[in-house]
Amino acid sequence: ASAGGGGKGLRVARNDAEAAEGFDSCRNEARASFGDDRVFIEKFVEGPHHIEIQILADAHGNTVYLLERECSIQRRHQKVVEEAPSPFIDATIRKAMGEQAVALAKAVKYQSAGTVEFVVGSDKSFYFLEMNTRLQVEHPVTEAITGEDLVEWQLRVAAGQPLPKRQDELKIIGHAIEARICAENPDNQFLPATGTLAIYRKPAHSAFARSDIRFDDGVREGDAISPFYDSMIAKLIVHGDDRAQALARLDAALAQTHIVGLATNVQLDRKSVV
Repeated sequence: ASAGGGGKGLRVARNDAEAAEGFDSCRNEARASFGDDRVFIEKFVEGPHHIEIQILADAHGNTVYLLERECSIQRRHQKVVEEAPSPFIDATIRKAMGEQAVALAKAVKYQSAGTVEFVVGSDKSFYFLEMNTRLQVEHPVTEAITGEDLVEWQLRVAAGQPLPKRQDELKIIGHAIEARICAENPDNQFLPATGTLAIYRKPAHSAFARSDIRFDDGVREGDAISPFYDSMIAKLIVHGDDRAQALARLDAALAQTHIVGLATNVQLDRKSVV
C-alpha cells in the first residue's frame, strides 16, 4: 500500500492469477486501512534480511550513516527483535549500503535523523524498501554500538548546528540487541492482550545511551493496557563485547522480566534469540 506501512496490504504473487487476486485484495485492505487504495509492486526477494541504515544530516551539507541494524525477526511484518551490527552483512556491504543511504538523503536535501530500509537477499544483493523520516523504535541499539545519543544529534541539527562527528569518527563498539515486549498472545496468532499490570518487574537497568542493560518503557505496575494503542509496552536493550555476550545478557534480562495480569511475548522473545 502506497499510503501506509505496518505490513498492510502485502501479498506475494508467483503467477498471473495470484497477481490479479492479490492486487484486488491489497487495494481493498489499503482502502480500509488508510483511505487510499493506491498500491505499488516490487520484486519478491527470496531468503530476505531486513537491514536498515541509520542516517543523520544537517543544514551544512553533512550526512553520515551510523551503521546498520538487522530487523529480520518479525511477526505480521512487524519487528520483534533488532540488533546491531547485523551478523549477516560484512564490511563491504555495510559500506555500500551506507553510501547509498547517504546518497539518497543528499539527493532530496534531507535534514535530521532518518532510517533507510533495505531488503537484502541471500546472495547479499540489496534493494531499497523505504525511508522513514524519523527515529525508529529500535534506535537504542545504534546508540549502544556507537556511544552516541541520536536524540541529542537530532536536536542539534534542528537548532542549526553541524553534526558532532564525521563518518570516519564513527566506530562499532561491541554488539547490541533489542527485544520488544508486547501485550499480545503468541499462542493465539499474536492477538493483542488487554488488562492490568498486576505485577510488573523489570531487570536492573540503566537509562544511559550505552549500558549493559537498558529498559525503555512508559508504564508502571497497576497501569491498565487498553486496546486503543500499539501493543508494545516496553523495549529491552542489551549491549555486550560481542554477539554471544549480548545474547546471554538478553536471555538473563528477559528471565528477570515478570509481567502478570495479561499475556505478553516475553517467552517468545527468549525463544527467538536462542
